[in-house]
Amino acid sequence: MTKRTFRGAEYLVSRPTKEDVFAPEDMTEEQRHIGRVAEGFVREHVFPRYERIERHEFDVVVELFRECGRLGLLMIDAPEEYGGLELDKVTSWHAAEKLGLAGSFSVSYSAHTGIATLPLVWYGTDAQKRKYLTRVVSGEWIAAYCLTEPDSGSDALGARAVATLSPDGKHWVLNGTKQFITNGSIADVFTVFAKVDRELFTAFLVERTFPGVTIGAEEKKLGIKGSSTTQVILDHAVVPVENVLGEIGKGHKIAFNVLNVGRAKLGSAVTGAAKLAFEHGVAYAGARRQFGRPIARFGAIQEKIADMAAGIYAAESVVYRLAGLVDDRLSALPRTAPDYWEAYQRGIEEYAVECAIAKVFCSDTLASVVDEVVQIHGGYGYVQEYPAERFYRDERINRIFEGTNEINRMLVSGTILRRAAKGDFPLREEALRAMEALSRREEARVDDSEPFPAERALVARLKDLFLLAAGAAAHRYREAVKDEQEVLLALADVAIHIFALESAVLRAARAHARSGAARRELASAAVKALALDGAERVASAARKAAFFATEGEHLKALLGGIPRLAAYDASGLLEAKRRLAAAALDVERYPLAP
Repeated sequence: MTKRTFRGAEYLVSRPTKEDVFAPEDMTEEQRHIGRVAEGFVREHVFPRYERIERHEFDVVVELFRECGRLGLLMIDAPEEYGGLELDKVTSWHAAEKLGLAGSFSVSYSAHTGIATLPLVWYGTDAQKRKYLTRVVSGEWIAAYCLTEPDSGSDALGARAVATLSPDGKHWVLNGTKQFITNGSIADVFTVFAKVDRELFTAFLVERTFPGVTIGAEEKKLGIKGSSTTQVILDHAVVPVENVLGEIGKGHKIAFNVLNVGRAKLGSAVTGAAKLAFEHGVAYAGARRQFGRPIARFGAIQEKIADMAAGIYAAESVVYRLAGLVDDRLSALPRTAPDYWEAYQRGIEEYAVECAIAKVFCSDTLASVVDEVVQIHGGYGYVQEYPAERFYRDERINRIFEGTNEINRMLVSGTILRRAAKGDFPLREEALRAMEALSRREEARVDDSEPFPAERALVARLKDLFLLAAGAAAHRYREAVKDEQEVLLALADVAIHIFALESAVLRAARAHARSGAARRELASAAVKALALDGAERVASAARKAAFFATEGEHLKALLGGIPRLAAYDASGLLEAKRRLAAAALDVERYPLAP
């Protein structure tokens, strides 16, 4: 069977099969090897120094970057001609997942290898790459990305930093302040965004030693204390004209395109962080005794463990399905074409919806996991002697990084509705079909010979539910829907949970035939738990969207259809959750790792 290549957001109007997705179990030995190298680096080099990192001993962080460079962990996304490895996104995001165990250092690493390096890879001239990229991927230099300002966060184009050409035409003079810059105190080169003549949004490569560049004090943060976060102050900073990155006035392309990859990689990193927190939570549950027995033997704790394991399974499924989508599209591009990097970025931008989904779903999953890990620890989860306290503090930033989760939710639904208005997404036609099917009480038909027919039928019905709600919103608000944030947020929650559930179901189905009986039972247990939870979350969000987007008979019809479209028979759920919890407690870690 030939594998299909799907467009961004097409999952909502199609019926992908298990053959159409990439799953973590599909990784090659080479990809797994890089993951092992990355995890070994964290456990052997980062964990023993973690207290020093948290105390702002940034010389340790610099040493770790050098070691990363020696191991090749900074080279994964860079072209070979500039010292890189130029590997696929599965490998890149797998390494990010393993580095996600590194807490604060994971933040430093992700900023360096993602948003701080990729603009140079995509937009740098040959001379710029030879001067800067070779040093960045070796670990000789550390990189940072300067977009946010004190008065512009989500509104990146509202930046006030300005760039003025010097009278002799040899330099740009930059003035402004950049805020919350990761790696600020240790970076050697910064990608800085400023407006040429207060109008043309442009990116510049700025060295730390350029005249007029000052690094502010370390921010006193709630979490991720071991990552450097400072202001970068530009006071008549002198930047050579050859250090413009890309084209003058086209900085928005750099700023927004790099965020798509940043969101996906963050999804990978927080999935790794969730696995580490889970590992500590399960170990503590097995060791802590109350009422004469380990608390792991109580059903209340077992359900928490099962739900955490199922959530991580879904997050994994989302990240690697997205990596497979991106790799499929990028692999079809001719590497020698003169516009390769432009086409490369368009290929990633195609999946802007799925990148935002990965960021939101996986960071929400981590939040849920660490919250439960603290709860399992009880009062000890609130004291610094146990890592649960740090996990809880470190987690919170991930729902703000790379665009807040609210911004990303609105990006999901807003992009879909915008594509529909342009004719690039068949919302109207599919919504009409879904309405006709609902009125005739047609049931979604799936191939019963394939694994998980009930869950696949549920996913198909939930997609109709999204189409009905989104179609109603588009009909009522038309072009103004882009300003109806409450509607967009509700629709996004529907779309996000559909993608996550479908990814988990297709992954489990894909691995079904090649897994042993015990593994199949665990995957089936996770799918059952996710299906009920996903159906309830989608129904709740769809109900809210219905009240926001329609009224009268249309509202009555949509509300009446939600219980049927979101119905799921979760018989055997208790046994499934207990099985999942028992497996995790037996190995004292996430039990469904590929």
